[in-house]
Amino acid sequence: MGMLDMDVIRADPERIRRMLVHRNRDAAVLDRLLEADSRWRALTAENNRLRAVRNKVSQAIGKLPEGGEKGSRIAEMREVGGRIKANDEEMARLDEVRRDCLLNIPNVPADDVPIGRDEAGNVEVGAWGGRRDFGFRPKAHSELMLGLDIVDFERGAKIAGSGFYCLKGDGARLERALISFFLDVHRRQGYREVFTPAIVNTAAVTGTGQYPNLKDDMYYLERDGMWLNPTAEVPVTNLLQGEILAGEDLPVKLTACLPSFRREAGKHADTAGIIRVHEFNKVEMVRFEEPSKSWGALEEMRGDAEELLRLLGLPYRVLLLCTGDQSFSCAKCYDLEVWAPGEGRYLECSSCSNDLDFQARRAMIKYRPEPHLKSEFVHTLNGSGLALPRTMVAVLENYQNEDGSVTVPEALRPYMGGQERIVPPEKRRAI
Repeated sequence: MGMLDMDVIRADPERIRRMLVHRNRDAAVLDRLLEADSRWRALTAENNRLRAVRNKVSQAIGKLPEGGEKGSRIAEMREVGGRIKANDEEMARLDEVRRDCLLNIPNVPADDVPIGRDEAGNVEVGAWGGRRDFGFRPKAHSELMLGLDIVDFERGAKIAGSGFYCLKGDGARLERALISFFLDVHRRQGYREVFTPAIVNTAAVTGTGQYPNLKDDMYYLERDGMWLNPTAEVPVTNLLQGEILAGEDLPVKLTACLPSFRREAGKHADTAGIIRVHEFNKVEMVRFEEPSKSWGALEEMRGDAEELLRLLGLPYRVLLLCTGDQSFSCAKCYDLEVWAPGEGRYLECSSCSNDLDFQARRAMIKYRPEPHLKSEFVHTLNGSGLALPRTMVAVLENYQNEDGSVTVPEALRPYMGGQERIVPPEKRRAI
C-alpha cells in the first residue's frame, strides 16, 4: 500500500492528527482512514473465521451419508460462501478508501523541524557571502536582460503563452554554461549523471508524492494519460521503482538536468522577468540511502548544493523549513535562498529534502542489507543543484556593472569560451 506505514498510524493516530494540523491539513482524512481500516480489519477477521468454519464443515460433509443433514449442511455452506464473497467485495472497496486516504496524508516531519503555519515559521540556520556594495542602483534582472538583448518575452509568449520566455545569444549560452558547470561539479561530488524521459506516467508522480497532492499544479496529457515532468526528482527517483537493491549497491547518487513544467495554479506569477515561469531547467540530485545514513546524507547533499553557490560567489542563506511550509513528501527540508540585489530579496534556488521511506513505500524501492536478510525500504533524498532561472537571475544581478554589462563569474568562463563579460550586441539583430 505504501505511503506512511499503516501500523505506525494505528499505533498512535493522535500523533498523526497533530502532524496534519501542523502541516495545515484537514484531519478529516485521518478519520476516514481509521473508520475504513477498522471496518476492513473486522471483515478480515470475520472472513478468516468463516473460512475456517467452511473448511471444517466441508471435511465433515464428505463423511456424511446422503440425506437431509448433508443437504442442510451444504446449504449452510453456500450461505457462508455468499457472506465471504460479499465481505471480500466490501473489503476491496474499503481498501480503495484506505489507499486514497493514505495517498493524501503527508510525511511526518522530523522531531527537530520547527512548528509553524507558513514561511514566517522558517528558521535561518546558515548564511554565506557578503552583499556587494555597488555604488550605483542595481538593476533588476529583467531590465538587465532586455538591455543586453539576451531575452525575448514577447516571442516566448507568442509561441507558448504568458509565463514562457525565450533566451537568446549570451543568455542562452549562460544558461547552458550554468547547467554544464552544475553537472560537472556534481560528477566530481560522486553523482552519476542520467538523462531520463521528461514525460512520466501516473505511477511515477504517485511514487514521489506529487500525485494526487499537486495534480492541479502539473500539466496533464489527457490523451496519453501522462504528465509533463514537474521536477527531475520524479523520473530519477522512479528509475528504481519496484526494485530491490543489494546492500552493497548503496548509496546510489544520481544527478540529472531536465526541463520542469509547473502550471503554478492559484499563484500570482511575477509579472516581470523569469523568477516564476511555467517551464524552467533544473539540475537535480537524488540519493538512495541506507536508513541509518540518510540524515548524514541530507547534510552532505545540502553541502553539495551550497558548494555551487560558493563557487559562483553568490551570497545566500539556508532556511530550515517549518511544518507548514514543507513539501508533501519530505520529513526535513533545507531551502537555499540566493540574494538578488536588483530584486532586493532572497530567491529560493534549491530545496534539499530527506523523505525517509515515504517515497520508497509508494514506489516500492527496497534493499537487502545482506543476501540472507529480509528486504527493507531505502530512504530517498532529493535536492536542486541548482534551479534555473533563479540562479541566472542572481548571477546577472550580483555581477552587473554600472554600464549595464555583466561580468561572467570565473567558474563559468571555461564554459563560455573564456568570455569575461556579457555586453549588448554591437548591432541590432532580427533575433
